[in-house]
Amino acid sequence: MVQKITPVIMAGGKGTRLWPLSRASAPKQFIQFVGDQTLFQATLSRVSNPDLYEPPVVVTNEDFRFLVAEQARELGITLAATLLEPMARNTAAAVAAAAAFVADRAGEDAILQVLASDHEIVADERYFDAIRIARETALAGKLVTFGINPSEPATGYGYIESGDALPTGAHAVKRFVEKPVLAEAERMLAAGGFYWNSGIFMFVASQVLSEMETFAPDVAAAARESVDKAVADLDFVRLDAGAFARSPDISIDYAIMEKTKKAAVVPASFTWSDLGSWDAVWKLGTRDEAGNVVSGNATLIDTRNSLVMSRTSHLAVQGLDNVAVIASEDAVYIGRLEDSQNVGQLVKLLAAGKATSALTKTHPTSYRPWGGYTSVLNGDRFQVKRLFVLPGKKLSLQKHHHRSEHWICVKGTAEVTVGDEVKTVRENESVYIPQGEVHRLANPGKILLEMIEVQTGSYLGEDDIIRIVDEFGRS
Repeated sequence: MVQKITPVIMAGGKGTRLWPLSRASAPKQFIQFVGDQTLFQATLSRVSNPDLYEPPVVVTNEDFRFLVAEQARELGITLAATLLEPMARNTAAAVAAAAAFVADRAGEDAILQVLASDHEIVADERYFDAIRIARETALAGKLVTFGINPSEPATGYGYIESGDALPTGAHAVKRFVEKPVLAEAERMLAAGGFYWNSGIFMFVASQVLSEMETFAPDVAAAARESVDKAVADLDFVRLDAGAFARSPDISIDYAIMEKTKKAAVVPASFTWSDLGSWDAVWKLGTRDEAGNVVSGNATLIDTRNSLVMSRTSHLAVQGLDNVAVIASEDAVYIGRLEDSQNVGQLVKLLAAGKATSALTKTHPTSYRPWGGYTSVLNGDRFQVKRLFVLPGKKLSLQKHHHRSEHWICVKGTAEVTVGDEVKTVRENESVYIPQGEVHRLANPGKILLEMIEVQTGSYLGEDDIIRIVDEFGRS
């Protein structure tokens, strides 16, 4: 019987390279760019074969825990565990904690595949051939990374130079190369034997823990203690904050892969992208006869080789070539595709401005374990929101000191608690929540509930919530 692999999915990143759609509060792994799934859901789908994989372990943080749970639920995929990092400590600590956690529960001989949640991968026969080679190589005592055959002299990726061939079909790692300048990238491609560093790994739990103890003992000790002192919280496992904080902030490449003598690389030809720029999204998209990739509401005239995406307003684009035009609910990015690697510089500029810093952090739409809300209109002493509540979910029993609320049902049926009274509110009906009154909104139906909420009062911040009863453990 072939030993199964335990996937470890890293889903805690807060990257903004695909701004304005990706932001700190809702990063790219939880956003749908291509296809009908988010990148995180596509990652879950790739490791859902029960003949090859055990249920996955997801490593994320407090802010994303309910996004992880809900997006897994939508696919009907059961997670083995969701480990919550108390603070960001890079990939070495996350991998060490996951390895220690899996070793405790599945045994030290468990095979781990560590993979990012925000990569686009075509899981074809070439992909699973690479997985099989990596598993055999890991069982032979190696720490395996996946090297992607480079299709161009890209400067946005690190590279791996391969060494001697191994019996399994993998190669020893000769060296890792930092992101090169163009001339160096061209030289490596001409020389051959160099691969893009995909950031995907496979190894036996005991092997990676042993190498971590040898080359990064502070990381190993902090991760081990954070797992030993972890506590369960609903469906999540909270790593101990005090212990985890003692880990150095270092990547797994720097911590062990560049130091160990046991590093191996599996050369792979499957389609892969870290989707680190809008140019990468365009390359993976389905292009029309003019070379355009279009998503959402858009009309194009005399436009070629461009990426046009809109989440709200209708975009009309005329007479442009090789551009990205990306519209979110509250911001629009326009730039040349070849410059899209530099969006991060623009985001830093926006983050430094008092009037624009919020654009880099939050969306008008915020997601909660029960659904979420979209900010529609803000004014002096009032704001309007669209609430959406998932079937069978309910908000906390709560009250507000500084505002009253009017709720109008526009889709579905709501169960509303106001004080001691529970009432049913149907489409085109409304209910009033006086300031200071205990209340709750629930969706008892089988379709999404949508409500328009009008708040009025002297203070309308989200921190004016006194939760009395909350099924998600929030205070």
